[in-house]
Amino acid sequence: MSMFDHYFREIYGDRWSRLLSALSKPHQKGVRNCFGGYSSYVMDSASIRAAEALGVIPGESILDMCAAPGGKSLVLLEALEGRGELIANELSSDRRRRLKEVIEKCVPAELQSTIRVTGFDGNRFGLQRKETFDRVLLDAPCSSERHLLAEDPEMADWKESRTLQLARRQYSLICSALLTLKKGGTLVYSTCSISPSENDGVIERLFERKQASVVLAPTLPDLETWERTRFGYQIFPDQGEGAGPIYLSRLVKI
Repeated sequence: MSMFDHYFREIYGDRWSRLLSALSKPHQKGVRNCFGGYSSYVMDSASIRAAEALGVIPGESILDMCAAPGGKSLVLLEALEGRGELIANELSSDRRRRLKEVIEKCVPAELQSTIRVTGFDGNRFGLQRKETFDRVLLDAPCSSERHLLAEDPEMADWKESRTLQLARRQYSLICSALLTLKKGGTLVYSTCSISPSENDGVIERLFERKQASVVLAPTLPDLETWERTRFGYQIFPDQGEGAGPIYLSRLVKI
């Protein structure tokens, strides 16, 4: 038994065999029509719902802190309806190039001025743009176990330290994201990881250290079909239709 298999079997118990089988199957994605049919973009249906969970209102100032490859940014920009501003940030130059290509291809010319691509380190965004945004989406870099399995089904070199290191990075990013929010603003933290350390574990640590600054946001009806966790919601591909995995937590700055 590989370390990867042992680690997640300890977490998911009898469910693990079913979940591993679903994760190992080809990723089921769909085509989303954008901007009234102007363009289309292929993405996971659960990813669409994660972006929609931010609850964007036209006229607001929005930050997509780790925006590449760009699908969620399209969802957020569409919700703005041509009013307000979306900052699509991506530190990696290669991924930022891909992000710009998606925006140029998929966003109508008359809406291009409402989205701006930046390349800042998300960890420093909070210091540079304090209390700037009405809503922030942090789709954090994560273990992305489904992609790892597609590349290497055995994953003999996988170690628990990988997920723990990422969890530390994610915590730093979410603290920065919280700083960028205006009081009363909404933050959605999401990953495509199945590791509790990178999901509820990050939010638990945030509440332990920032409990005077943040609360859980009210439940959205659209998320009631998802599995509930202590601090959020998740959808796994063994639940039907092969969507996910996606975890999200909705937070409000106080």
